[in-house]
Amino acid sequence: MRLSSFLIKKRGKNLFFPAHGRGLALPKELKSLLRRRPGIWDLPELPDLGDGISGSGLISLSQKEIASQFGVDRCWYGVNGATGLLQAGVLAIAKPGQNILMPRNVHRSIINACIFGGINPVFFDLPFLADRGHFYPPDSLWLESVLNKVDSASIDLSAVVLVNPTYHGYSSDLKPLVKRIHKDKLPVLIDEAHGAHFFNCLDSSLPSSGIKVGADIVVHSLHKSSVGLSQTAVLWSQGNLVDPKKIERSLTWLQTSSPNSLLLSSCESSIKEWSTNFGQRKLINTLDLARETFEDLTRSGIPLLKTQDPLKLVLHTSSKGISGFDADNWFYRKQLIAELPEPGTLTFCMGFSSQKGLVKDMKNKWFELLDSDINKSLKPFFQSPQYPLVSTLKTSCSFASTSKSHKVLIKDAIGLISAEMICPYPPGIPILIPGEELGKKLIDWMLVQKRLWPNQVPAQINVLL
Repeated sequence: MRLSSFLIKKRGKNLFFPAHGRGLALPKELKSLLRRRPGIWDLPELPDLGDGISGSGLISLSQKEIASQFGVDRCWYGVNGATGLLQAGVLAIAKPGQNILMPRNVHRSIINACIFGGINPVFFDLPFLADRGHFYPPDSLWLESVLNKVDSASIDLSAVVLVNPTYHGYSSDLKPLVKRIHKDKLPVLIDEAHGAHFFNCLDSSLPSSGIKVGADIVVHSLHKSSVGLSQTAVLWSQGNLVDPKKIERSLTWLQTSSPNSLLLSSCESSIKEWSTNFGQRKLINTLDLARETFEDLTRSGIPLLKTQDPLKLVLHTSSKGISGFDADNWFYRKQLIAELPEPGTLTFCMGFSSQKGLVKDMKNKWFELLDSDINKSLKPFFQSPQYPLVSTLKTSCSFASTSKSHKVLIKDAIGLISAEMICPYPPGIPILIPGEELGKKLIDWMLVQKRLWPNQVPAQINVLL
């Protein structure tokens, strides 16, 4: 089947990203542009347009107006997703050889930024939900324990990275976390890729955005948590702990010199729509409908897990002994297409388009699945990786990634140092980092992960010679 034919194929219930629901929830302004002659919008960096970094042209003007409108010092649009903007943020808050504190559920893009920036990640462990195999964001007491451990180990930090909300929609109160980190005069970068609607919405029951509580850099994915096209994102910067010129320098390293003008227009229109009366009504109505959907489904006996983001429906498949991968394959064949399969769960992203008939459809298919002959032998509890509260790499991730290595079986790697990243994708959370020493506990846990993620965790790994 040709790619173009595949792209226009009907998909049933689209409960996956982009969150615009295959165009249904795109901003009015962007829909109007797309109705014009095909390709009319595909322009180079004309003098009137500019590049978004030099300070001149319509792109820079748009970024300045958006930042001012939302009460933030600066913002930059991104056209290679939250990935590129997160990496630019990392390179702006640390120099080669410096240390950044970050949680174990950090996205692989941040590790890659550390690799090519010569930056040392310092990891802190997180609460672990053993019934589903998910990490949970830290609260203020947890963070205080982490920072005390960092101090006792005499680790000099240049910045802290937080992930909030998670892919599944778990969120903690960011205000005391940012306040505590700022007490040490450290900048905070928040990967808020899944939480753009937290910032833009007037719904007070949603968690607070990192922008609202004073984080120095916040990155939003506009196709995951707003109504932008794939690859669109925005980086927000405020305060005086991070020099905006360093952010711009990093962006010139990581952003294409020929940004797609349609994507840039999507960045602008998706952010602006949430500030209009129409956009706010649309967002609030979507959230209310999502909450009603969750309540209707749980009352019907469908095992959904509660998170802080109403737009994420996390089906707890392992509570019935079913792998999330097996459930995903079954639902896919039935035209109910999810976003994130994992060993114990299957996450559906409702997005911002209408999901008419979803409750009935999901109820029917779930109980049909339970009555099928699908394997129901999965144990409903998952082993914690048992990371130390705070840990550093045995050697730098940059050195480990570029040095000579050889392959060994995982079971034979005890005491060796990893030369590669092992990272199931999605969700994109590494289970092994280049430069990490492979102790027996970690090896035993990885062997369990190999059984749970058979197609994503290899039998062999590259280790340093």
